[in-house]
Amino acid sequence: MDEYVELVDRSLRDATRGEFARRVDEQGDRLTEVLRDGGLDSPGFGIGLELEAYAVDDDGRLARVPKPVFEGPCEKELGVHNVEFNTDPNPFDGDGIAAQAAQLRRDCRRGRAAAEREGTQLVLDGMWAIPPREGTAAYLTAVRDRDGVTIAENMTPSPRYYAIDNHVRRSADRLALSVPGVDREFPSILFESLTSSIQPHVQIPSADRFPRYYNTARGTLGPVLALATNSPLLPVDLYDPDDPSRLLDETFHELRIPVFEQSINRAWEKVRVPDEITDAADTVDRLVADPTCAPFLREWLEDDDRETFADEYWELDHKRGTYWRWLRAVIGGQPVSGGDARSIRIEYRPLPAQPTIAENVGFQCLVAGLVRGLCAADHPLATLDREATERSFYGAVEDGLDADLAWITADGDRTTDPDVIYDELFAFARRGLREQGVPPETVETFLAPIEARWTDRTTPSRWKLARVRDHLDGGADFEDAVHEMQTEYVRRSGAGEPIVEWS
Repeated sequence: MDEYVELVDRSLRDATRGEFARRVDEQGDRLTEVLRDGGLDSPGFGIGLELEAYAVDDDGRLARVPKPVFEGPCEKELGVHNVEFNTDPNPFDGDGIAAQAAQLRRDCRRGRAAAEREGTQLVLDGMWAIPPREGTAAYLTAVRDRDGVTIAENMTPSPRYYAIDNHVRRSADRLALSVPGVDREFPSILFESLTSSIQPHVQIPSADRFPRYYNTARGTLGPVLALATNSPLLPVDLYDPDDPSRLLDETFHELRIPVFEQSINRAWEKVRVPDEITDAADTVDRLVADPTCAPFLREWLEDDDRETFADEYWELDHKRGTYWRWLRAVIGGQPVSGGDARSIRIEYRPLPAQPTIAENVGFQCLVAGLVRGLCAADHPLATLDREATERSFYGAVEDGLDADLAWITADGDRTTDPDVIYDELFAFARRGLREQGVPPETVETFLAPIEARWTDRTTPSRWKLARVRDHLDGGADFEDAVHEMQTEYVRRSGAGEPIVEWS
């Protein structure tokens, strides 16, 4: 712990910020030249996925992830209750999708087995609603001071996390969460660990084509998120509603978005919908110009002696870890389809974790197929303006499938008609998957359950709110109604049934 505190202290020194900024500027200039010379081009499209989960005990209460889970293919996340699975990149084709699904199933099965041996369960969900035994407020506010550094006791021990937390705390007037039914202050950013996400990655073969794909993906954020909403309720003990039914009417379908934004944006407006780009180098320029949070220098951390392309840009890549746009570029890293460790890819960040492995892969296919299909058809969605894009996105956050979404049709007409939007969305997603040679049976296996969410008007958030209402109508109080809903969610999610088959 003393080593962590010392690293946090060094991170927050003026001298560190100055040296970090100098290295970021120099690395940004070099990387821009590599981009413009085609040095990040790759043989083909690729896909990958990050999937977060959380742990609960036998009573469904939030719990610490047991250490044996991390002996397998899992990584730690912000909270001690969080875990993350990452797939290796694969070519974007039928075999690649099958490989992604197989790895995710295998890794989750191993992680869940290790957790179960320790009396816990890993849950695929957008947000935990049943609090830990000591209560959510006590859990999120447990902090201690070590030589002027604040340590959140339920934050994963990590100099990076501690440095980010302390830098945000010192730069913000206060840390607070304000959403329907809850208005609370916190002593750390740990309340961001309420959430779990999936993050599909799509590797683009060339930097010249990247802006088109990036801007197109930006235009899809609202309609895709509306299909995925899965966090309509915070942990139940954060509420004290006079009228639970009114709270259910007023709450957002995707609370993960305001939770993440409010955990950071009182210091800097880092978590938001990005601007469009005209050149792949714009992504580097904006990263360099972004406010610096928790700078580290490479020599501070142990080196495993492996040299990769990203190591040449270590500080720049470290800064990317706090560039929290809902869509961002990842430059460098592990490519697919041969070549060395150089690539440029889209990281699609606004989606909550889904109930089952198949549905998480389904959204990976939807995002990759949609962006590929729209661009293959030279669809004009990339021209959707920032105001409409933001309105559509935050409409989906608040109202899910009932949101006023924004779209530009293949004919160039602006529309808010959801029937038109989703007809095109799934048609172009299928086209993109066909462009990549994905077999029809694979397309339908993963895309049909996601499309059924639209035709049946069913999403995880809608199901959760409806089940809580059912329990309230049956005479349960609000806390018991949420507990019963969440217990059923955990059971059904673990059984592997897609949400559209939940009665």
